[in-house]
Amino acid sequence: MRQKVYRLPYFCLMQSIKEISSLQNPQVRKIINLKEKKKGRENSGLFVVEGQREIKMALKGGYQFTSVLVYPEIFSLEEAIALMKNSNTEPEFITLSKDVYQRLAYREKTEGILAVARAKSHDPGSLSLPDNPLILVAEAPEKPGNLGALLRTADAAHLDAVLIANPKSDLYNPNTIRSSVGCIFTVPIAIGSSEDIVRFLKEKQISIFAATLIDAVPYTQADYSGRCAIAVGTEATGLTASWVKNAAKRVVIPMEGQIDSMNVSVSAAILIFEAKRQRLAQ
Repeated sequence: MRQKVYRLPYFCLMQSIKEISSLQNPQVRKIINLKEKKKGRENSGLFVVEGQREIKMALKGGYQFTSVLVYPEIFSLEEAIALMKNSNTEPEFITLSKDVYQRLAYREKTEGILAVARAKSHDPGSLSLPDNPLILVAEAPEKPGNLGALLRTADAAHLDAVLIANPKSDLYNPNTIRSSVGCIFTVPIAIGSSEDIVRFLKEKQISIFAATLIDAVPYTQADYSGRCAIAVGTEATGLTASWVKNAAKRVVIPMEGQIDSMNVSVSAAILIFEAKRQRLAQ
């Protein structure tokens, strides 16, 4: 491993910049493990962020970075330093050879920069909610792409929180980050079991609106003006009995085709923006 010394204007210190050119480098193997293995992310509390937009969103969300890695032919070290100028930590900067970067890069369209960040705690009790919150609950989301799409919808509607019950994939899966377009870092998120989240909502006196086919009314007939949590389940099985049982209102999106379900992120968007429409009309 070769090393150079660069002057870092934003941190006002001299730091040795690593140059990694070997695929056998221990740090490369560690990052591959973080990128590809859920257990690696959970055990270390770290995850990989790729791309300028996502890194900017993570910085905005107050995430801490341990290292920033660049392929200088695409993204210069100076640009990386400037990008991280508002970081609340002083990450290690590393330049990569082409072979190493191509092995670490997740996207087909490369941007030349990726970083390692620390995961946050997502305990429901840490949420700060307004007096009249509008919340999305996603029970047992399996596909990272669907979870990312739900977070994009939550960001578009400026929801007060997204609660993930019994998740089947971890929040910091690279597919979730990519499909959320970085919204994962700025939308308030809490994770827990269905029982814990139902209990949390009851303690906060937040009514549950369950998307279900069981004894439901058309979604436009429900009143979402109060403290409200819209709960959606999986496309295959919907919400579990606990959510249906504890719902203040059961709602359904009337469908006129041959199937009885839509993509969960589409369904959530319809319900969320009906709630937003009603609230804005008040």
